[in-house]
Amino acid sequence: MSHTIQYQHGRISVPNQPIIPFIEGDGIGKDIIEPSQRVINAAVKKAYGTTKKLIWKEVLAGKKAFELTGNYLPDETLEAFKEYLVGIKGPLETPVGEGIRSLNVALRQTLDLYVCLRPIRWFKGVPSPVRFPELVDMHIFRENTEDIYAGIEFMTGEEKAIKFRDFLINEMGVDKIRFPESSSFGVKPVSKEGSERLIRAAIKYAIDRELPSVTIVHKGNIMKFTEGAFKNWGYELAETEFTHQTFTWKKYKQIELEEGPDAAKTALSKAKAMGKVIIKDVITDAFLQESLLHPFEHSVIATLNLNGDYISDQLAAMVGGIGISPGANINYNSGYAIFEATHGTAPNIAGTGKANPGSLILSGAMLLEYLGWYEAAEHIYDAMEHTFSKRKVTSDLFNMMEGATLLSTSKFADEIIRNIH
Repeated sequence: MSHTIQYQHGRISVPNQPIIPFIEGDGIGKDIIEPSQRVINAAVKKAYGTTKKLIWKEVLAGKKAFELTGNYLPDETLEAFKEYLVGIKGPLETPVGEGIRSLNVALRQTLDLYVCLRPIRWFKGVPSPVRFPELVDMHIFRENTEDIYAGIEFMTGEEKAIKFRDFLINEMGVDKIRFPESSSFGVKPVSKEGSERLIRAAIKYAIDRELPSVTIVHKGNIMKFTEGAFKNWGYELAETEFTHQTFTWKKYKQIELEEGPDAAKTALSKAKAMGKVIIKDVITDAFLQESLLHPFEHSVIATLNLNGDYISDQLAAMVGGIGISPGANINYNSGYAIFEATHGTAPNIAGTGKANPGSLILSGAMLLEYLGWYEAAEHIYDAMEHTFSKRKVTSDLFNMMEGATLLSTSKFADEIIRNIH
């Protein structure tokens, strides 16, 4: 009997007992990985009895890997993710002075995990800084391999920076570098292919889940040939590949110009009534305000790497913080997917029992959804909400929740398991 997930004909094929490689992680990683696995296992057992189960396989990365192998990201770890396709990881520190920009970025780049998917929703009972957190239900598709995070940078004073500066000034005629002698440089690559595959995944996700809209978030009013192109390629993609399933804001404006505002409003209303996904765009800074004031107007978000970093954390703060915010890095063309805790390693509380395993548990629920094991994932969401509604929480939420009961990392997982029903 095979335990390996396969990618065939554009979709994954999952055995009843798939091997799932996991990275423990640094700092609080050791504290949260085992409780999270217990919750995930309990949900699978409740949903499927003995028919299905996950077989966990530890692989090494981070400090633990360095101590045991002398390498922060061993080849064996990358090979395991390639072989088994789907895995999960705790938080990883970035090694200082080791020639690795970021272990997380290295995993994404090596496996070409071009989508960073961050679903943001509120659980009843969780304290929030916004008045109506129940209106927040967004799914962020952050491009994961291009933009500033591609890591193309040159430090001022170094030979490459000088060469790059001289090329810009002497060959390209650039005259807007304010202080050329002391400037560092970063390059922002944004490709048509990279933009299209990200936006395509976002639109398919909205269609499959019957979500109302995809908002393209960009700074194209200033960066016209990178972020502006991202927006334009998104509209073109929607109008060519998803003609019958979407209605674009670009189309709305065209009808408004040619036939008048009433005709445009009628077309939009008809598209909504037909269940079409509305494709629109918002400038990044305006979106940060919009998401606070009118979160119900945005469902799926498609955006570039740096924008997505900012947006993800702001939206997470609106529903309780990154301690309970899940995430995944996915390549929908190869099937590779690594689910992860979205927070840092928090070494100051490692081993104290204060860490919140919620982010990793919910990332585990996302993993189950990716496998098609929706019943088990729903058990986790339901049990998590029951636990919060009973005001039983870890230390990060305890001080913000009146009348709460403080639980350790392990006890919090136990309480979630008790609430699986």
